[in-house]
Amino acid sequence: MYKTVILLFTVLSLTKVVGQEINFPKDPQEAIFETLDIQNFWKAFDTIESSDENPFKTYIQNGTIGLQDFIPYRIISADSLLNMVNKRRQDYEKIRGIAVKIKEEERKIKPYFYALEYWYPDAVYPPVYFVIGRFNSAGTRSKDGLLIGAEKLTTLDHLPGLIIHESIHFQQKRLKGGETNLLQLSIIEGAADFIAELVTGQKGNKEANNYGNEHNEELCNEFVEKMNGNDMQDWLYGTSKKDDRPNDLGYWIGYEIVKAYFNKSKDKKLAVNHILNIEDYDRFLKDSGYLEEYMK
Repeated sequence: MYKTVILLFTVLSLTKVVGQEINFPKDPQEAIFETLDIQNFWKAFDTIESSDENPFKTYIQNGTIGLQDFIPYRIISADSLLNMVNKRRQDYEKIRGIAVKIKEEERKIKPYFYALEYWYPDAVYPPVYFVIGRFNSAGTRSKDGLLIGAEKLTTLDHLPGLIIHESIHFQQKRLKGGETNLLQLSIIEGAADFIAELVTGQKGNKEANNYGNEHNEELCNEFVEKMNGNDMQDWLYGTSKKDDRPNDLGYWIGYEIVKAYFNKSKDKKLAVNHILNIEDYDRFLKDSGYLEEYMK
């Protein structure tokens, strides 16, 4: 969920990121929700008419490390941001005051970190940086923490699922050299959706899930043909428009593979540990049994 075509390059580059490389806190209570960049954005926004130069230069210069990580491929530059603000000023105005709402939501989300700790005691809790960008990313991560594009948060109803989904990526073990094929990336994203649902009760990617369940057989056959390649089109981060499918069906099928593995496991907490520490994705798929009938 929450993805656009531009994220493909970023996700592939981030497959080498391992959250535990930085000493993030292991106590859920120490998780930080940082909204300073939102406050700085509005300071810049409110001086557009009176400033002799682009006020978003100051927004970027004074930005947190989370904002700095968000600039490549998303904000790009102060000029790019100003151009978008001028085009969509009314849309930005709709989220004025969201920093206060996020702080209120923080009290509701922290308990989900404790639920994650129950399922995976080795979890770490990186900071969550709320920034304002150019309407092209609602949620991603860097080596420094979770990055949430606040301008995309027209509602905060799905915020717990979004934050836990991105937090899961910090727990996941990465293969040396990074994950490159469709099967691996689909399982990575599907695992984040599955565990986020396990922890919060919120089901992500509803459009992809509904479509996938309605077209299960044809999609499973197609996926088996493509899963060992690195062509993500029609499955992750964009579609060719060859049919009416939504974006990110890879999330759906990855979720179904992970769910099948979880349901077959007698020790559910151990299953979560295995899901977060996959070393052999082909073996994991086989153990799940999910696509067995389509691979004969």
